[in-house]
Amino acid sequence: MKYLHTMVRVSDVDKSLDFYCNKLGLKETRRIESEQGRFTLIYLAAPGDDHTEVELTHNWDPEVYGEGRNFGHLAFEVEDIYATCEKLMKGGVTINRPPRDGYMAFIRSPDNISIELLQKGGPKPKQEPWASMENTGKW
Repeated sequence: MKYLHTMVRVSDVDKSLDFYCNKLGLKETRRIESEQGRFTLIYLAAPGDDHTEVELTHNWDPEVYGEGRNFGHLAFEVEDIYATCEKLMKGGVTINRPPRDGYMAFIRSPDNISIELLQKGGPKPKQEPWASMENTGKW
């Protein structure tokens, strides 16, 4: 058995690509458009890892998606949890669970998919403003 991808439905392709690519740093690896099925599939991967993908599914006919908390979350390892969260905040992304412990943070996509960020190699020393920052919303 081989892991292929995780699929999340998105309602706005431009907002989703801005979030996943421009802010989170994933790269588009391929795209499939189906006129007959009325959907677009956009595959994204972390730089240097084209084998583990996130599939963004955009159904062309408008549809309201719930938060899907039973989905759980996507998780990504990052080189520097503090620098990553700082960059995301500057890009307008809310840090729902700040990296108070120097190891773990949670954010949400434009479609409310929870995304966990984990510090590569274990926790960094606690650092302000993160150490005293409160949670925001759900994660």
